[in-house]
Amino acid sequence: MNISRLEELRETCDLNKIDLANILNVSNSIYARWENNKSNIPTNRLVEIANYFKVNIDYILELTNTKKVIESSNHIDKNKCGERIKSIREKEKLTLRDLASILNTSNSTISAYETGKTLILESFLYDICKKYGYSADWILGRSNDMYIK
Repeated sequence: MNISRLEELRETCDLNKIDLANILNVSNSIYARWENNKSNIPTNRLVEIANYFKVNIDYILELTNTKKVIESSNHIDKNKCGERIKSIREKEKLTLRDLASILNTSNSTISAYETGKTLILESFLYDICKKYGYSADWILGRSNDMYIK
């Protein structure tokens, strides 16, 4: 993922890295690592950033060049997210093991996502969206548009 969109969004709002780190209540070094693509952004923080800038996560992750205005709460329904991950797996005719293999993780991790026990990692979210064309915003319940446009 190229984080240049974070820098673009931040600069559009005339914010520096320290400002945005303070807004997100994270250290300057953590935010800098996100923006410089040195570490993955936790999914809940990615949603916070998207909500702050009122844009789609698909745009932030550079899955699309179309910036949509999305106003949403910071609450992510892990159960709904899990149901959508399971529906993707079934629609793509993948077993739990198949999806775990594609994402290089364990069956129990995929099961934890699908049952809503754990929120999907941003890197896995990105990989699913990139490979199959599903919208990260849809998976996370921020949009009713299932596919990236």
